[in-house]
Amino acid sequence: MEIYLSYYSVPLWFGFIQAWIYAFLLWNRSRQNGRLSDILLGLVLVGMALNIWEYMLGFSGIEILWRQLNFFPRNFGMAFAPLCYFYFKSQIDKDFRFSKQDIWYFLPFIIHTIYHVGVFSMGQDFVKTVEKNFHEPFFIPQITTFSEIALNCYFIYKSFKLYNEYRKWTKIQFSDTESVSFNWFRNFLIVLVLMFAVYLIKMIIISVYQLDFKQDWWDNLVGVALIYYVSITGYTQAQPNTGLVFREEEFKVENIQKERFNESELDSWKLKILKLMEDDKLYLQPELNLSDIANRLKTNISVLSGVVNNAFGKNFNDFVNEYRVKEFQERIVLPENKNITLLGIAFDCGFNSKATFNRSFKKFTGKSPKEFLEI
Repeated sequence: MEIYLSYYSVPLWFGFIQAWIYAFLLWNRSRQNGRLSDILLGLVLVGMALNIWEYMLGFSGIEILWRQLNFFPRNFGMAFAPLCYFYFKSQIDKDFRFSKQDIWYFLPFIIHTIYHVGVFSMGQDFVKTVEKNFHEPFFIPQITTFSEIALNCYFIYKSFKLYNEYRKWTKIQFSDTESVSFNWFRNFLIVLVLMFAVYLIKMIIISVYQLDFKQDWWDNLVGVALIYYVSITGYTQAQPNTGLVFREEEFKVENIQKERFNESELDSWKLKILKLMEDDKLYLQPELNLSDIANRLKTNISVLSGVVNNAFGKNFNDFVNEYRVKEFQERIVLPENKNITLLGIAFDCGFNSKATFNRSFKKFTGKSPKEFLEI
């Protein structure tokens, strides 16, 4: 069998191999640290590889998918979007495990796979008979395509919703949200939406203008670029020092059932928190989170979150970072700090990233750090 290499096939081969290499790296890391999220991200990469391998093999002159493996399932299809969703869910909840209810989301993929494998296992003559008398006449390919579109829309929506709820939660729980922001996953979702839109437009154009497979190649090249982004960024992203436990259902309940305090209770809690922040200067700890203070005050994070919101009118993230900004303003004018960089002083004040420092300083002073110094 002769393999043809061209500018059509070579980029797809690179993307395909990249996806599998990083999938095995993730699965090996999962074996070492027990993270379910690594297993699922590996499967996401495999799904992305299988999204481009039809064109990769076709442009390489390899016809095994259309001859020996005709009708055999070729990609994850209806399982891809759910895998992306559950990957992120397992990343932000270290205790996440699949439940029986979650399996229902993969039922369309399971039915599709069983149908294709069952027909394929009966031999190619049987495949041709089914295609002629059942598969095509009953519009099974079209039903499959529309089901895939519906599932993609649903799970991309769920993923964005979960991400937005998670980001709200981090502002309540952490003084530094950059290390747990997972911005790369948000960017991945945005690109998926754009690719999905391009795919729909392409389907319409192909149906109207009857384009050939060479003109139908470009979105596969975008798929390769996305494989490189997801594999490298997903694998190298910094993991939180403490395991995250975010559950969307519990966060909703916390928002609905806000803690209520009478004036004396609120004043009592307020004094305790101020003592920790001003006397012990807890805000100088870069990794400070709500549970740290809750443990010091021997209460739970739900009560403490309600106190911070009611007593100070801020979420935890703003409450702590405002202290850090004030500390920075005091230290920057000290003679002994004149040879220290702005970022160095900011880190000494408890900030953990340049982005968080600049954003917080602008928010609480209305100026950038440099503008503040020029006054």
